[in-house]
Amino acid sequence: MASKIISLLKLKCPQCRKGSLLVGNPYQLGDFNKVNDHCPNCKLHFKIEPSFFYGSMYVSYGLGVGISIVIFIALLLLGLAQGIVLNFTVITIILVLLMPYINALSKVIWASFFFKYDPNKEL
Repeated sequence: MASKIISLLKLKCPQCRKGSLLVGNPYQLGDFNKVNDHCPNCKLHFKIEPSFFYGSMYVSYGLGVGISIVIFIALLLLGLAQGIVLNFTVITIILVLLMPYINALSKVIWASFFFKYDPNKEL
């Protein structure tokens, strides 16, 4: 289970957990939101149908809401929650900074629903 979480956080292929799902770094805005057609390691075809990764928007929404709740609770526990405008501003800034990574992570999580880990698929 720990290796699955680590491979998700590192944005790796859900089948071999070695190759990259994305073309580049999520923060390289020229390649933002681009997914490899195939895993460079196990040759898994990621796009099993047109618009396959549209479902990752729901995962991205859930991650964004979850991160917002965690940030709000952290602000409360640290005594930094000074009002609705300040809280909203802090949460918005953090979410905007994390947006490329959240988007990429949601695609890896979405793909992991459909492709299972198979250590024999490694090249």
